[in-house]
Order: sequence, then structure tokens, then C-alpha cells
Amino acid sequence: MDYGNMLGDSFSYAKDAVWGKWVQWILLAISTIIFPLIMGYMVRIYSGVKPAPEPGNWVGMFIDGLKLLIIGFIYSIPLFVIMVLFLIPAGMLGNGDPVAALGAIGIGLLVMIIVGIVITLISAIGMIRFAQKDSIGQAFAFSAILEHIGKIGWGSYIIAIIVLWIAGIVFGFVVGLLVVIPVLGGLISLFLYPVWIIFAARYVTLIYESAPAPA
Repeated sequence: MDYGNMLGDSFSYAKDAVWGKWVQWILLAISTIIFPLIMGYMVRIYSGVKPAPEPGNWVGMFIDGLKLLIIGFIYSIPLFVIMVLFLIPAGMLGNGDPVAALGAIGIGLLVMIIVGIVITLISAIGMIRFAQKDSIGQAFAFSAILEHIGKIGWGSYIIAIIVLWIAGIVFGFVVGLLVVIPVLGGLISLFLYPVWIIFAARYVTLIYESAPAPA
């Protein structure tokens, strides 16, 4: 997997989506506030459209964004369950044994991190599968998702996701510096968010398309 080429492609894709297209950029920035809209735009990117699509059919985008939001919520349910199983008993233990409570919280957080990583790896492919198959059920076709990741290669896939996480940390650092600037920093950050979202969505789509998807 050529990570450098994927990063370059994703950057060019995001740049072409907004640079010189000021009205479109403004609309996308506004869509990050009405977040189901930007999520619906992500669905269009996930579908494999190239070059980046123009925002439009706002009702359809909103509905697609809600579907993606529902998929994300369903995937997050195990994390809520783990939180309840560990943190509530830990709170009860805290009344009598603070050390045991801290131990329970630590174990719970460790389990949540591990499960969260697994969910991230599976849901990333599931969400793109939803967009390309136009079916919410396909987002949870776990046998097909795992088969697809196997074709990509677990090692290559995990490295690709780590590269994206590192890029996200860099982006977050830049935004953190900008928000210190009164008003102007926040405005610049607002316009950077859609660029990052488009970049990340395209990058994950390229990961998905690096191996043929199961039927």
C-alpha cells in the first residue's frame, strides 16, 4: 500500500473540492455546523465519486448523514455497555474501597480502548460499504467486512489507519494554535474543518478501494 500516494491523492481531492470554489467552501463550512449535512457529504465521498462532488440535494444529504450517524451510534453501543459494566460498579466500590474502585476504572478504560480500536477498524470499512452498497444493513455485514480487511491485509490496514490518526493529531494541533487567535482563529478553523473531513473521507475510501470488495 502506497501511503504517500494515498495522502497526496487525498490532499489533492480535498483541495480541488474547495480551492477557488468559494461558495462551495462556505456551504461546506456551514454544513460542519449542521453536522448531518457534512456527514451526508462524506457518504458521497465514500461512494467513490471522483472528483469531489458538489454539495446539493440537501435533503438527501441530510438523510444520508442521519443514516451514517445511526450507524456510528450502533457501533458505539458496546462502549456504552462496557462503561456501565465497569464504571457504575467502580463508583459503588469507591464508597468503601477507593483502591478497588480505581482498579476497576483502569480495567474498564483499558477494555474500552481495545474495543474502541477494534470498532474503529471494522466500522470504517462498514460505513464505506454502506455508502457504496446504499444499504444500512451492509454496514454490519461483518463477514464481508472482515473478508475485505483480510484482502487489504491487516498489517497494511492498521498502518494506514495509524497514518490517518497521526495526520489528525497534526490537524488538531494546528487548529489548537488557531483558536487562540480571537475571532479570526475560530473563523479560519471553521473553514479548515471541511477540508480535513474531505481529506479523511477520501483517504479511508482509498483504503477501501485498495482491494476488491466482497459482494
